[in-house]
Amino acid sequence: MTPTKEETAGREPAGKPVAEIDAVTIRFAGDSGDGVQLTGSQFTSATASAGNDLSTLPDYPAEIRAPAGSLPGVSGFQIQFSSREVLTPGDRPQVLVAFNPAALKVNIKELEPGGTIIANLDAFKEANLKKAGYEKNPLEDGSLSAYRVIPIEMTTLTERALAGLDLPRAQSERCKNIFALGIMYWLYERPLEPTRAWIKSKFKKNAVIVEANLRALEAGHAYAETTEIFEHHFRVRKAPIRPGRYRNVTGNEAVALALVAAAKRAGRELFYGSYPITPASEVLQFLSGYKAQRIKVFQAEDEIAAVCSTIGASFAGALAATGTSGPGLALKSEAMGLAVMTELPLVIVNVQRGGPSTGLPTKTEQSDLFQCMFGRNGESPCVVLAAATPSDCFDMTVEAARLAVKYMTPVVLLSDGYLANGSEPWRIPALKDLPAFETPPEFDAANFAPYRRDPKTLSRPWVSPGRAGYEHRIGGLEKQDVTGAVSYDPDNHEHMTRQRAEKIARVASEIPPTKVVGKDSGKLLVVGWGSTYGAIAAAVQDLQNAGESVSFVHLRHIHPLPSDLAGILKRFERVLVPEMNLGQLQFVLRANYLVPAEGLHKMKGQPFSVRELREGILAALRKG
Repeated sequence: MTPTKEETAGREPAGKPVAEIDAVTIRFAGDSGDGVQLTGSQFTSATASAGNDLSTLPDYPAEIRAPAGSLPGVSGFQIQFSSREVLTPGDRPQVLVAFNPAALKVNIKELEPGGTIIANLDAFKEANLKKAGYEKNPLEDGSLSAYRVIPIEMTTLTERALAGLDLPRAQSERCKNIFALGIMYWLYERPLEPTRAWIKSKFKKNAVIVEANLRALEAGHAYAETTEIFEHHFRVRKAPIRPGRYRNVTGNEAVALALVAAAKRAGRELFYGSYPITPASEVLQFLSGYKAQRIKVFQAEDEIAAVCSTIGASFAGALAATGTSGPGLALKSEAMGLAVMTELPLVIVNVQRGGPSTGLPTKTEQSDLFQCMFGRNGESPCVVLAAATPSDCFDMTVEAARLAVKYMTPVVLLSDGYLANGSEPWRIPALKDLPAFETPPEFDAANFAPYRRDPKTLSRPWVSPGRAGYEHRIGGLEKQDVTGAVSYDPDNHEHMTRQRAEKIARVASEIPPTKVVGKDSGKLLVVGWGSTYGAIAAAVQDLQNAGESVSFVHLRHIHPLPSDLAGILKRFERVLVPEMNLGQLQFVLRANYLVPAEGLHKMKGQPFSVRELREGILAALRKG
């Protein structure tokens, strides 16, 4: 890892030289039993403590437990951290930590030329090489000559560090990921203390395990410091950040925290009914730890029960939410129509994954947009929002809850696997700084009617059952306007259908002016939504710096769309829509604004890289 000319090298009073770099991307990879995700998450916590900006991309194997050492069982965790703003987890890692041959084989094609491979030498045995499809040991046959290869006997060195502890060999071996973590901490000047504290807390019921992991961490750090295999270690200075209290947060954690905060802000109890499904399950797990905050969490027997329970909770006056992913949203669709008809507030979090059917459970995609907008029987409009980053999941979840309550409607919040599992530093807001929650007027008991609407929002009153003078019924049959009585009158049905559609259309008045990144007119406008934000922003910024006529708009409100969007689209010669689907937002923009929007599509279960977008945008610009 020789520093480049641009890097500023120095030497510490004692020890090895230190080189300053602006940013680095590291990928940990190994078998799903190697603790790769844990290693990555601890490195992330230490990096956040060091004051860097960061972005992460965990990459889980789709199979629950693939055969050990096999290619389908490889788990990965990538992190980019920097002394400046970080928008993505990085395109190509400069460092690959490979715990076995399969991890090397799966990830080597992504490693930057000249990059460094830190490999667990003990795992490169004949049986593992064969499982990975290697005929010869790649650490010895010269096939990795384009990289710097650092083989380390991680398993052996870990077992030596743990000698004397009363641990079975298999358990000692598992600590090799913490040994590797110690190496990386020395190499990038990460503080040990956050991980020491985590180990003591995580394994507090087993003193031997605590001691084993602490020893492995210290041993890895000391190994890197005292051996001659590393000429330098690297310093990434703190990133400039706004003053405040920060924590590292994943998209799923941000959704859960936002639901708790929204309930507080709305003055309601939170009810979250859900059925476990990857990658949305963590929201349910995380909320289950918040009983003390008057949070009711219900793990239902299926998706239908989950969403129906939330409709009941909403009728009873709770801020109600449900979460799902993949085929789970299809199962909820009929009940979502019931929420539209009953006009009850409901937040539906859809953490998108690759599909159709059960598809790619652990891989990311943006292909549920059509289903969220159109996937119900009858004219059944919902508000649809999309978060842009892991921390933006907090803001957009609060927004979803606020709109649901104000407009008495189901609101779908779109996240995806990339946002749900990825993380970044998040400035914790004060509850008082969150948007105020408005509820529709109830009217007095003498004038109460379940479908008497607020003239501004067209919302009906949110009245809990059992209150004297406010007795009423709701259900899935069409309602007579104002009274809520069952009605088959043709004119009434059309009137109510138009009322429900107009109510959702009026949400557009809540959307702030659309921000155009770059000039407000020109040759090309890139329009993005969801998790493509960071990669598009970085690619557009690069091209703007190179003098290209390209601007960028990122949509967080998808239905209804911002009222100023039509005018913005018409000020550009071309419109390009990058999406991890085959053109769903592109279709919506064409249908709504009759603009010849072009698509840039990716359907590989992986997020866009900055390089892919830069090339796609340049190709669109060169079309003339």
